Amino acid sequence: MSERRQRKEKFVEKLKAAISEYKNVLIVGVDNVGSNQMQKARVALRGKAIVVMGKNTLIRKILRDLIEGEKLTKLESLVPLVVGNMGFVFTNANLPEIRKIILENKVPAAAKSGTFAPADVFIPPGPTGLDPGQTSFFQALNIGTKIVKGAIEIVNEVHLIKKGDKVTLSHVAMLDKMNVRPFFYGFKVNDVYEDGTVYSAAILDMNQDDLLNKFFNGVRQVAAISLAINFPTAASVSHSINYAYKQILAIALQTDIEFDEVKKFRDYLANPGAFAPAASAAPAAGAAAAAKAPEPKKKSSSEESMGGGFSMFD
Repeated sequence: MSERRQRKEKFVEKLKAAISEYKNVLIVGVDNVGSNQMQKARVALRGKAIVVMGKNTLIRKILRDLIEGEKLTKLESLVPLVVGNMGFVFTNANLPEIRKIILENKVPAAAKSGTFAPADVFIPPGPTGLDPGQTSFFQALNIGTKIVKGAIEIVNEVHLIKKGDKVTLSHVAMLDKMNVRPFFYGFKVNDVYEDGTVYSAAILDMNQDDLLNKFFNGVRQVAAISLAINFPTAASVSHSINYAYKQILAIALQTDIEFDEVKKFRDYLANPGAFAPAASAAPAAGAAAAAKAPEPKKKSSSEESMGGGFSMFD
């Protein structure tokens, strides 16, 4: 058997063993990740997880063989994720903890022409250490500068590259001149496979309160739809009972029907003031006194002589 064939068989055994041993898989992107950085990640995950990298065509073939031959149909959701520069991180440990270890393993990198910026790049104001002869270079990029003590100084903060924009040669030259390495490259955790279920890695950032809010929001949506189509469900039955109770009260108040629950509503409608809190009586009395109309002014002798009610502005 050739050496290449041996490596292939060894990888097949390794991937099959990982699939049978571990229930959880982090699907990671490895664009711009070097071999040294990959080795550091393996060391950091030792004892907690294993990293499996290989050719996509071979990985897909292994997964399909397991699905068809060993009837592991739950692996079908993994096949569409085997695209681009990716790899598997198999683990049975806490997923947020493993993801944190993976994301912390990143290294600074210089900008490369033709790539898309993974983050915004800002150049702060201040001295650059460059001589005045290179002022034209800044002018070509519309960057305001001034000469201070024989060196170029940037006047205002510059948003040089926006996230997602393509890095140009001018950007690279500018950052190289200023000795700036703006980007950090490392693993990107895109998706999570958990015992047959695939979901976005962003869900790992959610805490218990977030999950409860989403759950109750879903319950409210189900209840609203159930009430709209008049189809009772566990989510809507409490609302239906509450609505029916209000209807019964309304009918009872308009008729002579009596029962214990309607009595207090009749008493309230008959004498609502009796149910007002006693504490609010004093402030209400004070407000009423303050709002009382002022005493009318005493009429002057001139007004009395002219008939009292006469006024040239009436």
